[in-house]
Amino acid sequence: MKNLLLSLILLLLPGIFLNYQETYAQREQSDISRWVKDNFAKNKIPPFSFVYGGRSSETFIGSWQYKAEKKTSTNPDVEESVYTYTDPQSGLVVKCFVTCFHDFQAVEWLLRFYNTSGENAPLLEQAAVINHSFTSAVEGPFILHHARGSTAERADFRPYDDKLVPGKSIYMTPDRGRSSDGILAFPFFNIEMPDQKGIMVAIGWTGKWYADVQQKDERSVALVSGMERMQLSLFPGEEIRTPKICLLFWKGEDRMTGHNQFRRFVLAHHTRMIDGKPAELPLSASLIISGEGAFPCECFTCMTEIEALATIARYKKFDIVPEAFWLDAGWYPLPEGCDGRWPNVGTWEVNKKNYPNGLKPISDAAHAVGAKFLVWFEPERVSVGSQLDLEHPEWLTEVSLPNALPYRKLLNFGNKEALQWITDRISDIIREEGIDIYRQDFNFNINNYPYWEKSDQTQRIGISEIRHIEGLYAFWDSLLVRFPDLIIDNCASGGRRLDLETTSRSSPLHRTDFYSTSFPNGSQDHTYGLNFYLPLHGTGNVTIDDYHFRSNLSSSIVVSWNINDRAHSMVELRKYMDDFKRLRPYFYGDYYPLTGLSGILVDDTWLAYQLNRPENGDGVIFAFRREGNRNKSIRINLKGLDKNSLYEIFYEDYGIKFNRSGAELMEGIDIYIPTKPASLLISYKIKVAP
Repeated sequence: MKNLLLSLILLLLPGIFLNYQETYAQREQSDISRWVKDNFAKNKIPPFSFVYGGRSSETFIGSWQYKAEKKTSTNPDVEESVYTYTDPQSGLVVKCFVTCFHDFQAVEWLLRFYNTSGENAPLLEQAAVINHSFTSAVEGPFILHHARGSTAERADFRPYDDKLVPGKSIYMTPDRGRSSDGILAFPFFNIEMPDQKGIMVAIGWTGKWYADVQQKDERSVALVSGMERMQLSLFPGEEIRTPKICLLFWKGEDRMTGHNQFRRFVLAHHTRMIDGKPAELPLSASLIISGEGAFPCECFTCMTEIEALATIARYKKFDIVPEAFWLDAGWYPLPEGCDGRWPNVGTWEVNKKNYPNGLKPISDAAHAVGAKFLVWFEPERVSVGSQLDLEHPEWLTEVSLPNALPYRKLLNFGNKEALQWITDRISDIIREEGIDIYRQDFNFNINNYPYWEKSDQTQRIGISEIRHIEGLYAFWDSLLVRFPDLIIDNCASGGRRLDLETTSRSSPLHRTDFYSTSFPNGSQDHTYGLNFYLPLHGTGNVTIDDYHFRSNLSSSIVVSWNINDRAHSMVELRKYMDDFKRLRPYFYGDYYPLTGLSGILVDDTWLAYQLNRPENGDGVIFAFRREGNRNKSIRINLKGLDKNSLYEIFYEDYGIKFNRSGAELMEGIDIYIPTKPASLLISYKIKVAP
């Protein structure tokens, strides 16, 4: 009888589990759908706001004509809707494009304003894509987990955990016109609420966004976010868009639940897909490995076809071929009379003096050995005397600034003719020269914002920024349509253009201009901070040893090795390449910091973090004992494990293996590094499941 009952249970289990999955999915799906329907319902003040004709939208939008429309979607996890609000008097139409992601309890939206009348619309200003309060079930502390943007310093992407105070706000915005440029300029953050839940927030706007987070009382927090500078009247028939806002709702005792759900959400819905999978970021090798040449000739501008081909052949000879070869700036003609340095851009054609046959022989050589070819561009910046400057000055904006350099003109991506020209020109180069990875830089360190301000007219404040950013997205989208396998590397003096919109189209293969290759502890700090939000990013590696290489490891890496240096064997270099390829998949998994914030930005501590793949039952731990640290051991508590499973732990540097239960590992283990500075790599996997 017992055997018969057991057999029946086993037969029913798959159906029970399937029904549980369906019930759980339906319940979770209804949660996010209900939130959207409740907040965008007819006669309800929506979770956005604006001022129109001097009046706040809260006072009139309920009387406007309302329409709700559901779009068809090929993805069952994605539900798209459009909510339309129309002013019958002035003809202004506001459309809110809302997307629900049922697999992640996430929602995002942006606004589009249309002037359907034959006259200039009343003044539109203070458009907040979100203006909404969130309530906790209990009273208690609200904590804003956020990060510093990039300023090419060791402190780039430093995490902050700020306890909110009722009545006081934390205001975040980039210093300039690049979305993650500045101290309080990282457009991803986590609002942790006192009832074991929270909201991951992401902003999509590659310009000057703002976010104001304020605890209203003991049980509620308000979020207001949009474009910081906008006060304009729309012309007849004109339309504009706002920044995009994304909310991912999470529940759990550990706020890392929210961070890891968001990392997976980014991979699933905001990552460049190739063949249905997130694009795998490469291990690249720089073709520029030395700085020969007297000033003003640089290693960039002195690079030649012969040297590039010789470098590729050298890598092939020793069987250490990278996944991509990287050609950085300086491959184009420099304007006559300039100082000979690589930032003098604006003539987008191949310098035939250095590359008499174009770049195609180099890409052919890379492809012949099984590698991709990456090339650097900077289309938005233009130098005096370049082709764009001489032939199309009407497309350029120039601002007189202190210490301005000759390469400080801005190509107006909001000009349709300019946008079409640069799109076609860059596309032709990508196609003709065989480029696989398009690297776009944007080095307006002195602030591109005055260029947009100069172009704006009275009662048109913000329109230049809007049009430029709309053009940037259209430019990248066109490249991705024309080249389905293209990867875009997003650089802006390092990682100063990181936001939801750029993340959807690109990844930062070199996330900061801080010289982290020479300061491994800084690189550890950057990885520690950025991994809270983004799974895909990279940096460089020059020094060849375990401590430096592991410090520079991420989901991508570019090596600038001198492979002619006899200090390192080819076997050693090959091992590092193999290690990267073996460890890269873990960076696509869950992330857990194992040491606190006191361990970053200083050199007398430990820093450790864990990358966990629960679906595979395995993971890795990176631990670093820095040079000033007197403690040979530290206790770490692993996260995200199955407490009832038995894990095999492998100390890879020591060749030691032992078994521990998930419960024991999460309660804590002591790790030991006898020397300093030094690193420890620990891998683990489930040996016996319950």
